[in-house]
Amino acid sequence: MSLVFIGIDPNTGDHESPTVWVDPEAGELVFQGWKPDPELRAECAAFELPGHAVGIPEHEAVIRIRARMVPMIREACDVAERAAGGLH
Repeated sequence: MSLVFIGIDPNTGDHESPTVWVDPEAGELVFQGWKPDPELRAECAAFELPGHAVGIPEHEAVIRIRARMVPMIREACDVAERAAGGLH
């Protein structure tokens, strides 16, 4: 796997580093962010969608990303889409 670095939140200090990468081989976005507090995690876990189980599977995570990182996320989407040869 060879990740493509897109960006890091420029407003973070020495002990924080929300980051966006793309895995072009898998066609996936990769995020590093803050863990949610228990209340947010519980709210996400309780969200119901038709055809989906309630809860957060053990192999999945909820993360928080600051809205100021949206331009990096857009760039990551473009990189992933180009790597995947467009939408399927």
